[in-house]
Amino acid sequence: MAQEEGGRLAEVRARVAASHGITDLAHKLHFYDRWAPDYDQDVATLQYRAPRLAVDCLTQALPGPPHTALILDVACGTGLVAAELQARGFLQLHGVDGSPAMLGQARARGLYQHLSLCTLGQEPLPSPEGTFDAVLMVGALSDGQVPCSAIPELLRVTKPGGLVCLTTRTNPSNLPYKEALEATLDRLEQAGVWERLVACWPPLSSRWRPAPLPGTASSPASSTCTESSRRPKLR
Repeated sequence: MAQEEGGRLAEVRARVAASHGITDLAHKLHFYDRWAPDYDQDVATLQYRAPRLAVDCLTQALPGPPHTALILDVACGTGLVAAELQARGFLQLHGVDGSPAMLGQARARGLYQHLSLCTLGQEPLPSPEGTFDAVLMVGALSDGQVPCSAIPELLRVTKPGGLVCLTTRTNPSNLPYKEALEATLDRLEQAGVWERLVACWPPLSSRWRPAPLPGTASSPASSTCTESSRRPKLR
């Protein structure tokens, strides 16, 4: 049994490593289409915690009762973030993703009020300016997925004073992207477009806590939650 579990873990790790190695967006989306039926089982094998981390971060920062907040889950995949959101009382959920098969899995969960096919970075989000109380993107900020240049589009659809919550990997292969992302976030903050409110990552224990965003942390994911300002500076 232990040998079977070890083989399964090695197989999943190899699949994840393969996904991280794809930097062409079209190839990456095709990979996710094929992965969709097994995705939830695979990430459960790895004890994937980024959705919980992001939603914990959002819950700390969001004022008001969760059931009144309109939430957009960008690159929603199979709906793992929606499951965490619903568990904390968030009920008004919209999702977008570039993989039709992943959207099919998300639709089967029945947690989203609206789902759209959208490849952020190649096309705008299918929502008017200032629509959402909070926007989350979990697991899609890396090479071959969503470019750093797409961050202002997240701000466009967020209400003034709303929240944007992002996660990215901190393993060595993603550090160049992570550094570019943090530089983008810093420029937007310096321009007064948004303000960083809280940054989190999983400490050595299993509990989550707010902390300064690490520059070279070895943990598998980091999350930051920011408050948006009004948009004229982005035009």
